[in-house]
Amino acid sequence: MVLNSQNLVALFKEQLLSWEQARSNYKALENVLVKDVNVGGFPFKVQFNPARIVSSSAKVDAKSIQERKCFLCKENRPEVQKGLDFVYNKERENSYTVLINPFPIFPKHLTIPVDTHTEQLIGGRIGAMLALAKELPDYTLFYNGPKCGASAPDHFHFQAGNRGFLTIEQELHKLDREELLINERVRVSAINSVFNGLLAIESKEREIAEELFEKVFAVLPLKESEAEPMVNILCWYCNETYTILLYIREKHRPSHYFAQGGSNILLSPASVDLGGVFITPLEKDFNKLDANLIREILNEVCISKEESRHIINKIKAVL
Repeated sequence: MVLNSQNLVALFKEQLLSWEQARSNYKALENVLVKDVNVGGFPFKVQFNPARIVSSSAKVDAKSIQERKCFLCKENRPEVQKGLDFVYNKERENSYTVLINPFPIFPKHLTIPVDTHTEQLIGGRIGAMLALAKELPDYTLFYNGPKCGASAPDHFHFQAGNRGFLTIEQELHKLDREELLINERVRVSAINSVFNGLLAIESKEREIAEELFEKVFAVLPLKESEAEPMVNILCWYCNETYTILLYIREKHRPSHYFAQGGSNILLSPASVDLGGVFITPLEKDFNKLDANLIREILNEVCISKEESRHIINKIKAVL
């Protein structure tokens, strides 16, 4: 079946009836603990979600990936897992399958892998992300870079969760901005907030949003031995406008992830965390996380203010 709103509703209904693991994990979401934490005026939520330990503790080094089967390839997915087809530009390399994520964060959580086994690299695929956002207007799309929270960096995929869940969606219009480009067709801004290196691209025209994203992405710093700049991306379509949020990263995991004993926090921040909802699979970490720890983690994984300033100046030069 092809992707449309009616088929997606039917897919969720069928999968939660036929797939015990998915049904159990979605049911468990009703009882997850959530607390509010304000960090520098920005409202975060912290969720205690034990099922997400599969993702938070995923081994993503080359050796571990080589030794396991790719769980996003069709031949390795559970037989019970069904999906909907989405083809962008009628090209095989842009053919995707929309799946129900069996380890949800959102009440409606999708994983959207490309049908060919290819690396998690966003270059040339932002157009498909924007097209999916329009096809899924009730969802926020997100992309985790290969060392920015992706638990399957060997197989390209997007994810999506129902709109209104991430606090950045409601807060974005309140945040102070530095306008980098603004006219009747597009707005490109640097967002001044608790996140360093957060950029927003907004346009009613998909082709313009795609073109500007590629221009911005091309000037981002590339670390040695990395295939692409370290980024997380959120994307949605609302009021006939495409919004892309681009978070520029400094590192994969904070020092707290590797700390020993009581200082350890099993948290590998990705798009959802940077979108305002921190996911903790261990109750001790849920209880521990406060404004100071969240700020420490953000300061470690996001770029510095100085680096952000440098990148903004480079972006201005190409827009």
